[in-house]
Amino acid sequence: MNDPGLKQVFAPEGKLLQAGEKCYNVELAHTLEEVAEQGPWVLYNGTIGEKLVKDVRQVGGILTMEDLRNYKVEVTDAMAANVMNYTIYGMPPPSSGTLGLSLVLNIFDSYGSADAAKGDLGVHRLIEALKHMFAERMNLGDPDFVDITKYVSEMLSVTFAKQIQEKIIDNATFPANYYMYRWSQLRDHGTSHFCVVDAERNAVSMTTTVNYPFGAGVLSPSTGIIVNNEMGDFSAPTEISPDMLPPAPANFIRPNKRPLSSMTPLIITKDNQLAGVIGGSGGMNIIPAVTQVFLNHFVLGMEPLAAVQHPRIYHKLIPNLVYYENWTVIDGDHIELADETKIFLREKGHELRAKSGGAIVQFVVQALRKDIERGRKFGKDLYIFHGTLTAVSDPRKDGKPAAV
Repeated sequence: MNDPGLKQVFAPEGKLLQAGEKCYNVELAHTLEEVAEQGPWVLYNGTIGEKLVKDVRQVGGILTMEDLRNYKVEVTDAMAANVMNYTIYGMPPPSSGTLGLSLVLNIFDSYGSADAAKGDLGVHRLIEALKHMFAERMNLGDPDFVDITKYVSEMLSVTFAKQIQEKIIDNATFPANYYMYRWSQLRDHGTSHFCVVDAERNAVSMTTTVNYPFGAGVLSPSTGIIVNNEMGDFSAPTEISPDMLPPAPANFIRPNKRPLSSMTPLIITKDNQLAGVIGGSGGMNIIPAVTQVFLNHFVLGMEPLAAVQHPRIYHKLIPNLVYYENWTVIDGDHIELADETKIFLREKGHELRAKSGGAIVQFVVQALRKDIERGRKFGKDLYIFHGTLTAVSDPRKDGKPAAV
């Protein structure tokens, strides 16, 4: 109600819109039409940019047209990693998702059996692996500004994963300092994610964010654009965190630097054929959630819907608590960790806390068969396999798959 732009969209008559009422962002529609017709330059060096800069400066921001004109989108190759007999393609740093998921899956792989992830013991091992992963994650930052080669190599290393696996004890958990943490955790949030697979099996996995709900709490009235709060994802030298640890220097603010994130958009292949597309929204909870759905389907053999619906656990290392799902979601289903699992984890020494929320995971799976006869031949040896697609939009947010 305090921001003119948000007010004109979400409280047009001076009263917040209620469920069932229509919400219009007319200026954003005009902005998108102009970008579609004239191209990106209209934002970076045109009328849309000029209007956006004016609105931002009016509420105390420091954005200039020079900032927009000098901005260049960096297009880089996806980071590829081999995990659990699959190849995953995902975001490189400063996203920590691809590396975080790779490390956890390599830890499980080092047990030498898919059974390592099964049952209540599998949940305990997952919690321990996540704690080690989050400790390592805070060494990451924008590779254009800090040398993170050592940490990237470790998080992709089978040998490093085995060393961590040997520190995981099946009948106990440990205080936070056991996991060799050094820096306070980044508590990022406010993401959206979607997955797309088309008829030719081209795939898109896309995570986007304005960071906090409603970003910076500012909607540009003349363009309809919500201004993000991405600066909140940097570590600040003066911050005093709940864990009383120092902030991570690798993620300190610098001009043109990109902050650390938990984004985990992934395209998954097996034998050069599309096996799945996955990603999530929910800040720090993204990596644990996407990892659990991956394990549920590709390792434990759950059907795609069951893999997404299955109750999840979350850990942030600090505080040293296991958060478990216990909530009734939008469609009325109740999702809760099984009582016997809770008892099992408490016996291992875990302190548990119920959580009515978590990450939202989107998932598309292609059924792969050994015979490739239905594939279409491209060139000499390349086949594009066309198996059955199954799409799951997380029922926690009442999502539904869409197809044309």
